[in-house]
Parts: sequence; structure tokens; C-alpha cells
Amino acid sequence: MTVAQRSVNHRLARRSSRPSRPFTVALVVDAVFPYHLGGREVRYFELTQRLADRASIHVYTMNWWCGPRDREERGVWYHALSRLYPMYNQGHRSIKQAIIFAFGCLRLVGTRFDVLEADHIPYLHILILRGVASLKRKRFVVTWHEVWGKRYWQEYLGAKGSAAWVIEWLAMHMPDEIIAASPETGDRLRAIVGQSTKIVVAPNGVDLHLARQTDPAASGTDLVVVGRLIDHKRVGMLLEAMALLHSQGVRVTCRVIGDGPERTALIRKAKELALEEAVEFCHNVREQSELYSLVKAAKVAVFPSEREGFGAAVLEALACGVSVVTTSSPDNLGQHLAIRSCRGQVCDPSAEAIATTLIPLLGSADRRSAQVDDWLAEYSWEAVAEQVAAALGVAEPR
Repeated sequence: MTVAQRSVNHRLARRSSRPSRPFTVALVVDAVFPYHLGGREVRYFELTQRLADRASIHVYTMNWWCGPRDREERGVWYHALSRLYPMYNQGHRSIKQAIIFAFGCLRLVGTRFDVLEADHIPYLHILILRGVASLKRKRFVVTWHEVWGKRYWQEYLGAKGSAAWVIEWLAMHMPDEIIAASPETGDRLRAIVGQSTKIVVAPNGVDLHLARQTDPAASGTDLVVVGRLIDHKRVGMLLEAMALLHSQGVRVTCRVIGDGPERTALIRKAKELALEEAVEFCHNVREQSELYSLVKAAKVAVFPSEREGFGAAVLEALACGVSVVTTSSPDNLGQHLAIRSCRGQVCDPSAEAIATTLIPLLGSADRRSAQVDDWLAEYSWEAVAEQVAAALGVAEPR
């Protein structure tokens, strides 16, 4: 054997003895649990926890925490791409925040990953990340919760809405693959991108075991609503329905769980409707067990939302065995979950219709059931994690 051959064999042996680098997922999302509360934040928290034994998970976000820009929690790494900037401005998503976060994503050029996944909100960063993924020759996967479309953007932002729609349209065409959070969102995406992009469905999930094991809170209520306190959730419509019921002698109480830019206005509206003693606002519920406990303490969960890309709160209420009322608004995809359950009711999107639907539910015996619908097993976080792992190319648990 020549000296050159021995040198080559030595290098090959040394290389083969090195431990293989774990498959690395880079997930980009501007808000993370538990610093910011919402359905998508819970989704990524639950999924990253379940995928951490299969791959090296790195979450890139804003700097929500105190201390170093990089930190590890429960086997998942978190990295700050930009400073923390308010996500809402005068009740609407902040354009400045979207720009700051998008340019922060350029930091990913200097990182190592095998697949790049991103949440589609706030859209502008998707254009930057497409360039990053192409430069590094890696797959780019985007999770899409709901399609807004040109009409809704114009209603939301006025004259700026058309430009926002162009950005959303462009963002839809950037990924190599899209994970849709519901079949309906998948259909809406397909109608726009055609066959140019692969689309798979991996819905939001629910911790069925935790929902079963959690006891109702000691303090009960008639109604509960869960969600971010923003305009399209239409919590104000529920307050109007309560006022109608009170005028008919049905003195219902309600617990509002969530926070957001509409909180002050909703508290003021409750007072104007003489409901301040009947409505409890809970804006700092951070543990899922606490959330399930408060939901289980209600007779009916009400979701008047104008639009939902999936309806995670609807799913959670059904998993808790609580009756659900939601509306038939075309963009409220939570109604597709409600109609699958014997405990689900769908009504017109008006205070009058909600009040009318609630009366027989409130007058019946405790409708909370120890048995949950069999189909809810489709939405266990374990089942959803398998679907997401397949989409990302993540292997079986190590």
C-alpha cells in the first residue's frame, strides 16, 4: 500500500468515526408560547416538543425573553432574530413589525439546517426566507393557517389592502411545500397556486389526555369564549347576545379567556351593556391545564368569530365535553368541527341568533360529557406530529 493510499484510508476512517450530525429543523415564527398566547403558538410548542426526540429543533423568533439571544428549553433551541416589537398597532397587525422581523430573517443565511419551516404570518418574511432557502439549497416548507384574499385585506387595511394581498399572493408561491392547517384552507390555497406547489394537511391538535384528566374549575359560569381579543373574533357580538338574554330574564354569566388589542374596548362595552357583574375577563391564562379547567366549568362555549383558519378553541371545548355554539360565517372554518359533534351548534352570525340558540342549551341539564367524540382522536398532537414529521422529512424517533 502506498503512502498516498494509507493517507486516504486514514482520512476516511477518521471521517467515518465522527458522530453523524442530527437532522436540523429551522422553524421561523414571530411569536412563541408561553410568551404570547394563541392557537398557532400552542401548535408549535406542542409539535416541537414531540419532534425534539427525532431532530434538532431550532426556533427563530423575536426576542421575547430576558437574557442571551439563544436559549434552550425542554430540548428545543430558541433564537432571537430581532428585538421584540409590538405585533399590533391600533388593533391591526403592525406593518413595521412585519418589516423588522422579515429583515431579521437574513440572519438565517449564517445558520446550518436541513429543512426550513416558517409560519405564513406576517407574510413579508416568507419572501426573504425563500431567498435564504434557495441560497442554501434547502427545502422550504410553510405552515398556512388561513387564506385572507384580496377582499378581506381591503376591508382590513383599506387602501393598503391591495398591496397586502399582492404580498400574500406572492408568499403562497414561495414554498416548496405548504402545510395547511385545515382541509378547507388547503382547498383555498390550491385554488390560487394550482398544482405548482405541494400542499398537505396537518391540522391543529388537542391534548386529549390532559383534557380528560383536568377537573372543572371550582368557579362555574354559563358561557365561555376563548381567543385573542381582536375585532374579527367578535366577542362584542356575544356580549350583545348576553344583553338580549338578560332583557328576557335569562341572567347568564360569561368568562372571556384571552387577551389582545380589543380588551379595553370589550370591558367598556360590557359596562355599557350593564354586564360588568356578569362577565369575567381572564387575560393571563398560560397553562393548558388551567384553560381546560376553566372551559370545563362552563355550560356552553361560544365562538362568534367572523373568520377562523381552523378553530382550535372549538376543538378544545369539544374535547372538554362542553357544548359549542359557533356561527356560519363563510370564513369561520371552526364550524366544520362543530357540525361533526352532537354537542356542536351552528347559527347565523348575529347576536339574536346566538341568543336564540343558547336558550335551550342553557335550560337543559349539565351537558358536559365524560365521553368525547371518537373522531377527535384524529386531532391528537401525537397524530398531528406524525403528519408534520412526514412533511418535513424528519425520521422516526431516535
